Amino acid sequence: MNQVPTPIQPNMQARYPQQAAYAPVPANYPPQGYAQPQVMAPQAPRMPVPQAPVAQPMQPQQVPQPMPQQMRPMPQVMPVANGVPTNLHEARNLALGLEAACRAKVQGREEVIRQVVCALLADGHVLLEDYPGSGKTTLAKALGDAIMRHGQDEKFSSFGRVQFTPDLLPSDVTGASIFDEEKKQFVFRPGPIFTNVLLADEINRTSPKVQAALLEAMAEKQVTADAGTQKLEEIFFVLATQNPLDLVGTYPLPQAQLDRFLFKIKMAHLKRECEIDVLARWKAARAQATPIQVTPAMLIAARNVIGQTVTVHPHFYAGLVDIANNLRRDSRVLLGISTRSLVLALPALQTWAAINGRDYVSAEDIKALAIPIFSHRLTLQPGQKDADTIVMECIAPVVEALTRATMR
Repeated sequence: MNQVPTPIQPNMQARYPQQAAYAPVPANYPPQGYAQPQVMAPQAPRMPVPQAPVAQPMQPQQVPQPMPQQMRPMPQVMPVANGVPTNLHEARNLALGLEAACRAKVQGREEVIRQVVCALLADGHVLLEDYPGSGKTTLAKALGDAIMRHGQDEKFSSFGRVQFTPDLLPSDVTGASIFDEEKKQFVFRPGPIFTNVLLADEINRTSPKVQAALLEAMAEKQVTADAGTQKLEEIFFVLATQNPLDLVGTYPLPQAQLDRFLFKIKMAHLKRECEIDVLARWKAARAQATPIQVTPAMLIAARNVIGQTVTVHPHFYAGLVDIANNLRRDSRVLLGISTRSLVLALPALQTWAAINGRDYVSAEDIKALAIPIFSHRLTLQPGQKDADTIVMECIAPVVEALTRATMR
């Protein structure tokens, strides 16, 4: 590439002097020794002058003009103008607002929060591999609370949770038809899957038939119940979790369902300083209100703006294919990544670039998202366990080649 597009810089707070409508009178007015001037008319009794500043009468020529829009101070993360994002700058502000809403409830998970917001705007799903009590439910609840559904279809909610167990049935997730005595007919009662953000807690503890019902919703955004098909909304985001240690009595996810997750994020324990901060602020964080709320239409608009505005150079198409071939040919890999993973990676790279203030995809975006996108899609040879190292070794020559190509 001969020229690199100008990066989109974050919105900085403008600082301009305020235009005063009145000129304040000094607090020490009147000065000592002040003498009232002689006038012809009889003087009224002199009133004591208050110590607080007194404004002088406004003259017609001193009427302040409204401050121009470009001069008004604005916060770093401002609400999207007119609600629906119309450009990349507004779409980025929406993403940063969602991050702020999650960080207000969850401390010490900045990188995880950014990846979750990226997956939501890229129309993907996330598999969290974490330990119990790491804040996954709070994170999903904070993301759901940031979605406002006033005046929307009452059949759907902004947040839903399913605690998967071995005795769970598909109808417990999708819903079922119940006979209505007043209408004298069967009426479909939607399940918790009819939501915008679904927390699928411990997804590997339920039976494969329940996992298959969730797989259909993730892939097609629809559910099949009682020989009928029910459509889900366009904004349907699954945040699934599984425990990496307690695997007794679980049903490992098949490779086909793992491939449906855009990201697999591994959450470690918080650092010492972060845990101290959590203990000091946990009451205030739970009582804090959501700083921003968006509608599903705003999320769809932001998703479309990012997909149409962020540039992907043809070099990156070839680079993604080269990464796939390197992983498939590696002797440590039994089954490589699919073509679908490359297709899903494109909107994720565009969204990651937009959130980080650029209108073009760079090699750094591939380096940042390679592990969460590709690692869980690999089936390794017996004895091999470190998929992250294999991914980083296979993308290294491609990232270097793309960096050189974009610097020309």
